[in-house]
Amino acid sequence: MATKKDKNSESGTITLNKKAGFDYFLLERFEAGLSLEGWEVKSLRAGRIQIRDSYVIIKNQEAFLIGALITPLLTASTHIVPESQRTRKLLLHREELNKLIGAVERKGQTLIPTAMYWKHGRAKLEIALAKGKKDYDKRETEKERDWDREKERLFKH
Repeated sequence: MATKKDKNSESGTITLNKKAGFDYFLLERFEAGLSLEGWEVKSLRAGRIQIRDSYVIIKNQEAFLIGALITPLLTASTHIVPESQRTRKLLLHREELNKLIGAVERKGQTLIPTAMYWKHGRAKLEIALAKGKKDYDKRETEKERDWDREKERLFKH
């Protein structure tokens, strides 16, 4: 029996962190799996997640997502008390973890979630190794974006 899919499940994208590119220089991207509970997966399918204020830490040779808000559905199970901002473990290969540990501890970089999407029926999180921008860097980025828009308008006419 065929079921009708909604717009988000066709594209695969659950959510994007658009502010990450404005606040950080994104250097390198990694794909990580997530350790989720059943009610969290249902909420993800409904698109009820926010990763704007979240970040990734590395503790005891493992990566964890902190600050991601997954709002529980009203139809969540009655015997489970959902915790919307709990710490979630990220699933990465050991080589990737070692590379991230080196960059974060030695080079002073940070790990920022940039996107969440479906891949083969599993939720994946794209994290980026990032370096923070100063205020003048943000203004420069905004000027470049405005100039690119103006160039497009000029070439269009």
